[in-house]
Formats: sequence, structure tokens, C-alpha cells
Amino acid sequence: MLRRFAVALTAGLLLAHALPSAEAVGGLRFVGRYIWTDPNPGFGGISGLEMADDGASLIAISDRGSLIRAQVTRDKGLITGVNSTRITPLRDTEGTPLKGARADAEGLAVRGDGRIYISFEGFHRVWAYLNPEGAGAWLPRHPDFKFMQNNSSLEALAIDARGWLYTLPERSGIEGKPFPVYRYNGSWAVPFTLPRRGKFLPVGMDFGPDGRLYLLERHFTGYAFASRIRRFTLAGNRLLDEQELLLTTGGRHDNLEGISVWRDTNGETRITLISDDNFNFFQNTELVEYAVPD
Repeated sequence: MLRRFAVALTAGLLLAHALPSAEAVGGLRFVGRYIWTDPNPGFGGISGLEMADDGASLIAISDRGSLIRAQVTRDKGLITGVNSTRITPLRDTEGTPLKGARADAEGLAVRGDGRIYISFEGFHRVWAYLNPEGAGAWLPRHPDFKFMQNNSSLEALAIDARGWLYTLPERSGIEGKPFPVYRYNGSWAVPFTLPRRGKFLPVGMDFGPDGRLYLLERHFTGYAFASRIRRFTLAGNRLLDEQELLLTTGGRHDNLEGISVWRDTNGETRITLISDDNFNFFQNTELVEYAVPD
């Protein structure tokens, strides 16, 4: 089974390399692609991403329970290197490194004061960290969390300008059924649902500098991964102005799971995406960037 998956996915990635280096899709402008490698055996499986406001550093999380910090070098806005990687094990509330199913970190959000929030699969929850080396702290769990599907729960996490957290499961249970969006502001509520369109499933989300919610979705076609980005305007307890910004064919990029939306020094809004290589030799940790038109 694994061998068939590897062969199919390798063929899809070879197809991606044959595509042109730039492509205008869904209104976004392709900026560049960078393959990030690191000899540390703990490097890989990246599922969440936060870029610094200046695009010169990043924080990422691995689904094997690590937090990764790195410096990003650029030339005329294009990523040319990612270095000074520091990999820190995520810790439980007692300060012990997480292991096994409880280490499956998926969603990442960083508050303005530096506090880090992480959503987990395996044991469905959101934890807060005052610093990367410290112990995790519980956020209350919504009653729905314990009934969520294994390996398909709190895949995405985002924080708005008020410091309110938003998360949603990767699967809604039935194709066509909207995804419930959980919001935390001292307690959990479900203010709205997010429409499910086709076979794509949510894997990451972020609030952009424009205050709008950007959702990254993924679909495995059977031989490669296709990606989609939708954008929404939040108005109280409603989602408005749904826009499809990006829709790729299978193999255009690797297994994109993390998204960070920020504004560069020229005032242009950038979307940085990162792929989860599943610790497979035939996949890559790929950083992809698109620019959002005014």
C-alpha cells in the first residue's frame, strides 16, 4: 500500500517539476518556491506556519511534536535560504516532551505578545505556550472535541486582531455538510459554519493584514495533492464575500498544510504556504509564496 502511494505521489511530483515556474491562478500572482532541507532527524512533518511581519523569520510546528524556528534570507523578495533552524520539543503541562498521538500538532497561531497557541489531533485540544521551551497550558475543550474523528480534527488554527482564536475540524462528517468553526474568547462557541465545496478539506487558516480569513484546503487526487485557498470577510457572527483565490491541479505543489498571510516592505500582501513531507524521502518541505493583488 505504502509503495503504491509512493509511486503515485512521486509521479505527481515529477509532473509538478515539469510545469512552468510561474503561474497566475485565481487572481493570485505566483512569487516563488523554495525547498527547505535540514539534516536534523527531527525536521519534517510541518503542518503549521507563522511568518514574521517582515518575512525574515518563521515559526513552524511538526506533527511529531516539535516547534521549529528559523531565519529566512531573501533576494528581491524571493526566499533564497532558510537557516539557523532550532527544533524544540513541545511539552505537556508538566514540562515533559510530548510523544505519540498526543504530539500530533496541526494548527499554529501566535498572538501579538508572542504567546503561542497550538491545536492538536490524536487528543483533540488547543494548548497555549508562554514560550517555546515551556510547559503547555490547557484551554477549555468544547464538548464536541472529544467526539471528533481521529486524524481529522483540529487541523487549522487562527487568531484575529482581538486575540480571539478560531479552529475547525478537517472533516465535517458528511460530504456537503458545512464545517463548524469554533471561536474561543474565554469560552468556546460556534458562531458560524464554513461551506464545504467539493472534495477539498481544510488544513490551515490565517487572518491577513486586511482582517479577512484565509483558508487553505487540500485534496489528494489519487496521485498528487491539489490545493485551494478561499478568503472570507467576517461580520459579527457571519461569513461574507467568499472568494476563491487559488485552485491548483494535482502535483502543482506538494502537500501544502500551513498558511501565513503577511504584508511585505513594499506594502504587498503575501501568502506563504508550507508542505508536510510526512517524513517521506520522496516528498519535500516546500515553501511557496503568492502575492495578493490590491
